[in-house]
Amino acid sequence: MYHYSTTFTDNATSDKMLITYMVQISTKLGQNLKRIRTKKKMSQGDIARNLEVHRAYISGIENGKRNPTLATIQKLADALGVSADELLK
Repeated sequence: MYHYSTTFTDNATSDKMLITYMVQISTKLGQNLKRIRTKKKMSQGDIARNLEVHRAYISGIENGKRNPTLATIQKLADALGVSADELLK
């Protein structure tokens, strides 16, 4: 049988690890989006118009402040002419 405090501590540690991992993914996605976008000489506005979203949303993704859905990541990849994997590497 599990002791309550041990289970709570284990869950809290797991939650912190998951949050850390999610932040790392968001940061990497944003860095890759900006790198590829600038390499292709595209503005945030160009990407935003293609996805029919506000430019600030693209800025938020690039700065790791927004967490796009998988569908949006695929749309970003399509707009940039790369695979979704390339954005998430």
